[in-house]
Amino acid sequence: MADAQAGDRVPDRRRVWLVRSTLTAIGAGTSLAVARLLAMPEAYWAAVTTIIVMQSTLGAAWTVSKQRLIGTLVGAAVGGVAATFVEPGVVAFGVEVFALGLLCGALGLERNAYRFAGVTLGTVTLVTRGAAPFMIATHRFVEVSLGIVVGLVLTAVWPAPELADDA
Repeated sequence: MADAQAGDRVPDRRRVWLVRSTLTAIGAGTSLAVARLLAMPEAYWAAVTTIIVMQSTLGAAWTVSKQRLIGTLVGAAVGGVAATFVEPGVVAFGVEVFALGLLCGALGLERNAYRFAGVTLGTVTLVTRGAAPFMIATHRFVEVSLGIVVGLVLTAVWPAPELADDA
């Protein structure tokens, strides 16, 4: 009997991963295509964000995505200011991350918001580009927001099946 149950579980696991992989590929491709249509300079951020969002159930994704969106906005704003007025460097970046953490705490944000704020801050302040800092920050916010929206919509419209041992 145990063998039959174990054997029955294998196709379920394969089916779940087939559906998850299909949905994630559709979501990542959709967000990348839309970001490219919008002429976003680093459209891959939309696809990467969609992949992250789609690995949760809708309820979990919705809750944490609000924090991701707010964190991205805060990180883009702080990054835009920092990249405009502060010479980049190791110490400056450390101080910016520290100040960002204090700001997220003062705003009552959660760790997911701080995580996305920090990543956004880093991509705005540490990567050398020719565009103005606030333009880079705006692009990053649009790209990540697009990825969040596509991931949430797809998760709502076509939820992936879950396994009992999913964490």
